[in-house]
Amino acid sequence: MPWINMISEDDAEGELAEIYSQLIEPWGGVDNIMKIHSLSIESLKAHMLLYKTVMYGKSPIKRAYREMIAVVTSAANKCEY
Repeated sequence: MPWINMISEDDAEGELAEIYSQLIEPWGGVDNIMKIHSLSIESLKAHMLLYKTVMYGKSPIKRAYREMIAVVTSAANKCEY
């Protein structure tokens, strides 16, 4: 299985630690899908902007439908995330 090096929440410093503090999920940590960008803060910021734009930006597609599209896409890709 491929592995991507990531910086954990406990090891994050400076700007990365600040960003992580905004990404803490109800379970108490940062999702791996975000932590894979930890070695490149610019890509992490871009991922956050893309997600917020797609899921919360102005669109004729209602938010609930966007979530449904995301679920179906993940299922089609056999994504357990």
